[in-house]
Amino acid sequence: MDLKEKLVSSFLAFENNVDVDTQIHDIRNEAIKTFEEKGFPSKKEEAWKYTSLNRILKEDYSVFPKHENTIEYKDVKKYFIHDIDSYKVIFIDGKYSSHLSETTHDGIDVCLMSAALTKPKYRLVIENYFNKAATKDSLPSLNTAFSQEGAYIHIPKNKLVSKPIQIIHFSTGHEAATLSQPRNLIVVDENSHVQIIERHQSLTDNPVLTNSVTEIFANKRAIVDYYKIQNDNSNASLIDNTFIKQKRESVASVHTFSFGGKLIRNNLNFYQNGERIDSILKGVTIIGEKQHVDHNTLVHHIEPNCESHQDYKGIFGDSSTGVFNGKIIVDKEAQKTNAFQSNNNILVSDKATINSKPQLEIFADDVKCSHGCTIGQLDESAMFYMQSRGIPEKEAKALLMYAFSNNVLSSVKIPEMKQRITKIIANKLGVNIGFDL
Repeated sequence: MDLKEKLVSSFLAFENNVDVDTQIHDIRNEAIKTFEEKGFPSKKEEAWKYTSLNRILKEDYSVFPKHENTIEYKDVKKYFIHDIDSYKVIFIDGKYSSHLSETTHDGIDVCLMSAALTKPKYRLVIENYFNKAATKDSLPSLNTAFSQEGAYIHIPKNKLVSKPIQIIHFSTGHEAATLSQPRNLIVVDENSHVQIIERHQSLTDNPVLTNSVTEIFANKRAIVDYYKIQNDNSNASLIDNTFIKQKRESVASVHTFSFGGKLIRNNLNFYQNGERIDSILKGVTIIGEKQHVDHNTLVHHIEPNCESHQDYKGIFGDSSTGVFNGKIIVDKEAQKTNAFQSNNNILVSDKATINSKPQLEIFADDVKCSHGCTIGQLDESAMFYMQSRGIPEKEAKALLMYAFSNNVLSSVKIPEMKQRITKIIANKLGVNIGFDL
């Protein structure tokens, strides 16, 4: 039995453990039918032309954890941004961990999705927003079919959330191979502002496949800052599907830092539904060995007077592979659009590969849209200049590559987060500063 057949047959067992008399379960039923029809994506599909899932689908994944697993804070402290006070929604092998989490209903709602469904006032919000942004592609549909546990964040209007929210999914590796499918729903109402940090982390070298879906709704004049840290173990693979719907005058930014893991596919989709919206997509990828990272982005400009800014940097070593597939769509009504897209890459090994495909589909005539892509190596004249000033070759390379990625780092708004990412980058580039995360 292959993984697709195993998942479809497992849906019956899943139904025995959830409330089937809900609107959400009707959505689950439709989603499993979609997945059964489409199956896993293959390289025959244009959007997956450079990314094959074959090598990660061969494992015999456990779909449901066989028992409760607990971990102590001291054992995972290093994976938190612990220099700051924050709300925390923590999951262990797909199950909510109350002793590691710090949630709240004091003016804002930061809690567990399944717990929120049991209370009428939260259930109404969930039913109004759940699966309203996610597409009906095969992998988001698979997640929707098995959606049960995940973070539920609702920020009512006129709220400035005083501290960031951390969402962390830990995999203990107690199973030989684990499939996890977390589902996050984030609703930010009018004039509110929130900062969120998300991480998926396996704690052993056992294979882990995570198929995650996050839906974010930024209502009028809302501000959402979202940060993704992807620095997992070498046998962990992540398919991250994020869908963001914005309304008038909102600002949504997503920073994606991809450093560790076997295969990472980031599907990031923005939909602008209103005027004077700003969408910001930035990322830094630094990988080596046989790692594979694929950024697939979409910004859909639907109404006039909006902006979007994309800036992705990649540094690829050894036999690693990078993919960037960025699409901007400007509808006929979306006049006065200002859309910028940039993808710049450095290959530090002759065996490393990058496939970059920026795309513009413009149906309006009064717009400013630009895209650019560069693929190259380190500047030899800059290297010579630094070495002639007494800087060793290794440190000179690291400084040039750090400078290359620094303009993405400079836009991180949480100082402690910026410091953590800076240290991770320094280690990835081979500069030892006593920090090994």
